[in-house]
Amino acid sequence: MDGDVEFLFGHPDSAGRPFVMRIRELPGTIVPAHQHPVDEHITVVSGTWYFGAGERFDSTALRELKAGAYAFAPAGTTMFGYSPDGAVVQVHGVGPFHIHWRDRVSVLDEPGGAVAFRFRKGDEVVSPRGSGHIRQGYASGTLVQYEVVRSDGSIFMVREEQLRRR
Repeated sequence: MDGDVEFLFGHPDSAGRPFVMRIRELPGTIVPAHQHPVDEHITVVSGTWYFGAGERFDSTALRELKAGAYAFAPAGTTMFGYSPDGAVVQVHGVGPFHIHWRDRVSVLDEPGGAVAFRFRKGDEVVSPRGSGHIRQGYASGTLVQYEVVRSDGSIFMVREEQLRRR
């Protein structure tokens, strides 16, 4: 997801150093189960973010966090998230901050990555969120989702099973 992270202070790779970053979540984004080796302080800056903990994405375990809400995830917590309408989430902690995906993440345009995807970059598609063309794809375990660009330039995420060719 191009341009989805902004570093406000420090850098999350710096061991023993504080960092603050903002993550722009596109409408429809599901963040698969993952862990971080450090405590994570989460504040929703705008929009609504749904946050949950567990070994697999489970929509029934999500907790709604509206703009201004705070959540804490201790180091090693397996967590996941969902952004139905887009959100900006601020994360701060002390590095090094790395993502350890529960199930490997494949990207559509990485070498060998296309094997996990039914659609390709540039494909014209229709979804419940509207129509557009595929910009990127992400697969983790059974979750396959795509960035779709509308004709007006806006971008959203959609799960593969919700897409059909135009």
